[in-house]
Amino acid sequence: MVSRMDPSDSRLNLFRDASGRLIGFSDLVQEISAFIKADDRRSYKVIVGSDSQGISDEFCDFATAIVVHRVGNGGRYFWRRLELPRFYTLRDRILQEVLLSIDIAKEILERLSGIDVQFGFEIHVDVGENGETKTMLQEVLGMVRAYNFEAKTKPQSFVASKVADRYV
Repeated sequence: MVSRMDPSDSRLNLFRDASGRLIGFSDLVQEISAFIKADDRRSYKVIVGSDSQGISDEFCDFATAIVVHRVGNGGRYFWRRLELPRFYTLRDRILQEVLLSIDIAKEILERLSGIDVQFGFEIHVDVGENGETKTMLQEVLGMVRAYNFEAKTKPQSFVASKVADRYV
């Protein structure tokens, strides 16, 4: 069963930067804004993706990553890891990954709406045309597009399949 996270849950507001430093969500948004403003002549993409893994009979690990890509010139990333009650089907686990990414994406966009710099925005989902998740491809893309986000799938979904995957 897919569950929505409680927005008052303090775990949702804590991320780590690439060096492992723990930061709150407000500080994370300020760092994203400062990174973009530091060279506002460049093109930017803010990308969110999640991945998961069952860790026991009772729990699953979920990692969500946020990448700020300065196109052609590096970037920064942030991540968080949550331990949630086990999901017994792959479908439910993938849907939870997508919901976690959508929730973070909405919050980031709301808080970045006041900055005076243009940037692209994507959600990377850990599904593709091959493998066990191929039957979910259209369902997951529909979820992301319903929120007016651009979706990328494997093999282009590097934030989910490489960055977030590193932390589960």
